[in-house]
Amino acid sequence: MPIAKELFEFLVDLAAHNDRAWFKAHRWRYDRHVKEPLLQLIRDFEGPLHRISPHYHAVPKVGGSLFRIYRDTRFSKDKSPYKTHAGVHFRHAAGRGAHAPGFYLHLESQSCFAAAGIWGPDTRTLTAIRRAIVDDPPRWRAIRDALGGPMHLSTDDERLKRMPRGFSKDLPCAADLRRKHFIASRPLSEEEVLDAHLPEILEASFLQGAPLMQFITGALGLPW
Repeated sequence: MPIAKELFEFLVDLAAHNDRAWFKAHRWRYDRHVKEPLLQLIRDFEGPLHRISPHYHAVPKVGGSLFRIYRDTRFSKDKSPYKTHAGVHFRHAAGRGAHAPGFYLHLESQSCFAAAGIWGPDTRTLTAIRRAIVDDPPRWRAIRDALGGPMHLSTDDERLKRMPRGFSKDLPCAADLRRKHFIASRPLSEEEVLDAHLPEILEASFLQGAPLMQFITGALGLPW
């Protein structure tokens, strides 16, 4: 079942009626137009993903590569129960959760993108990546500077105001050492998302981000 415009129609309607009663009445739309097409995309992408790296997995289930639609509202002032976007995350085999290194697809009305990298990692993980940058600044610069086309390294990520503990401001690539996230992303049009060749589009995008992913993976002592 391919992704169709009904996916975006559902997400727009959910944003306007973000409550449990409405979702219960329209659950069939979520199942038919969001969950099932994305699970099929995950199945279809297993081969292309393994061509990029055999250690990143496509897991076709909710809570696997497909993020749940339910929001975690425990620590949020916004108590809306549902996400108004859909997310697919192809994580490393050794990773768990949204903060693991991985390739990502974000689908939202007026805001779709493909991404590669790691978002919101813990201090130990960030320190390992920062150490890898310090150990080989030329390699890091080459990877960073190559991400200037459609798949680009984010320049507006949240950063530390000061250098992290144990790192001098005089070190090469000091600005990158203050990053809290290491993410490269490429915008996708709705037409690209609805294209029957979306798996090929994603593979090409993720291949552009593969050097960043290989750097992060190695920094964490994981196989690429």
